[in-house]
Amino acid sequence: RLDSPDSQPEVVSLALSDELTTLTRQYPDRTLEIRYDKELVVSVDRKKALFSAWYEFFPRSAGDGTEHGTFRDAEALLPEIADMGFDVVYLPPVHPIGETNRKGKNNAVTAAPGDPGSPWAIGAKQGGHKAIQPELGDIKDFERLVSRAKDLGIDVALDIAFQCSPDHPYVEEHPGWFRWRPDGSVQFAENPPKRYEDILPINFEAEDWEHLWEELQSVFEYWIDHGVTVFRVDNPHTKPFPFWQQVIGELKAKHPELIFLSEAFTRPKIMYRLAKLGFTQSYTYFTWRNTKREFTDYMTELYQSGVREFFRPNFWPNTPDILPESLQYGGRPAFISRVILAATLSSNYGIYGPAYELCVNDALEGKEEYRDSEKYEIKDWDRDQPGNIKDLICRINTIRRENPALQQNWNLQFYRVENEHILCYGKVTDDLSNMIFVAVNLDPYHTREGKVWLPLEDLRIPEDQAYLVHELLSDEKFIWQGEDNYLKLDPRESPAKIFSIRRRLRRENDFDYFM
Repeated sequence: RLDSPDSQPEVVSLALSDELTTLTRQYPDRTLEIRYDKELVVSVDRKKALFSAWYEFFPRSAGDGTEHGTFRDAEALLPEIADMGFDVVYLPPVHPIGETNRKGKNNAVTAAPGDPGSPWAIGAKQGGHKAIQPELGDIKDFERLVSRAKDLGIDVALDIAFQCSPDHPYVEEHPGWFRWRPDGSVQFAENPPKRYEDILPINFEAEDWEHLWEELQSVFEYWIDHGVTVFRVDNPHTKPFPFWQQVIGELKAKHPELIFLSEAFTRPKIMYRLAKLGFTQSYTYFTWRNTKREFTDYMTELYQSGVREFFRPNFWPNTPDILPESLQYGGRPAFISRVILAATLSSNYGIYGPAYELCVNDALEGKEEYRDSEKYEIKDWDRDQPGNIKDLICRINTIRRENPALQQNWNLQFYRVENEHILCYGKVTDDLSNMIFVAVNLDPYHTREGKVWLPLEDLRIPEDQAYLVHELLSDEKFIWQGEDNYLKLDPRESPAKIFSIRRRLRRENDFDYFM
């Protein structure tokens, strides 16, 4: 008898046997089976699509500042970037830069002799999207950079910007790929209120659009052949949706390991549409979220609505294009709190360095743009400048790697706190083996304090049981008890804290033991 106590060990053994598992899979019970009338396609990405840390830098500034940097100079920086904990290195376009209408420093319409121009003004006599700016090196140097990065656990991400300098070979070889005015000129690219006098937009609806699309897809294929599997795509929302559906679909069919990051700071529906078309990750509005209400509302939209089923956010507190006011005026505490927010609210995040770790906050008056922007000049960076936060970023990335709860997004839960200037939230694994709690002072100028309430019932911690709270940035440990406990965050010392929560298991020999 199956219900006999004597037969229970035998029944359990049979229920867990490989033989029974094989039989149930071979002969499943189909009495309640129903067939869906649509055939669905499931796409599975590699883990880095969900969990990654990006570091953007300009190879041409990788030298000593006295001359144009090279891929070899960039290669020399990789160990330091790996030590900081980043596993994706994103390079702005590495192609030849046009001479016609070349931009000068601070986006000046006229360049001075020796100005290198913007890397996004792609194309010159040396070639276009399948060529390399000669000062950087050659394709062998690039392949060496990619190989060295992989040895360090880093993917090299390449910027794909489908636009052309007036000197791009496409302009002469395929004039039909551009919209010409009656006077023979082409309207410059625009992203209002910005104008790009050094760039011509491609006409994706040209009469010869099929060959145009094939050529642009071959740009991806060229760099894939040279070891690139991660791409940051510039302004994809200004190109036809069917183009991305076709290109990404065909590329991923042959190379399922590819990752595409969408740089589309546009309306939410457009950003979400691009994700549905195949973009793996996307920039977001995180950069401009500052208050507790803004953070909670936006995270709720991203992680607790249907959006989460197709949209993977990648949080960037700064980019070469964007120095937000929160960093301009918040000083070093703002740089610390913003990188902690980005790295713990999202499993994918990135920074533009070394401007970020050096806490550079010098902006053009009245704009969210860097003064003396690296987009238009070669910078001489002192990467060990006093006051840098490299060690802190390294610690944050180590915490991310060591705590599985931070490697996903759907588990984000906000916690009640009595101070409106403190944002508290937690991430917990399903089995409760890893429980992380983060508190951030959103005010970079003043100390903020108050009680925070933890959901002990959800964490399976009895109200009358003490538990260990380990602050992972400072390595301080505290014993807490009950749902409400006190926090104090001084932005001059530590504007944010990352806690690991451990439940007490038992008391033995007057010592507390925690798991």
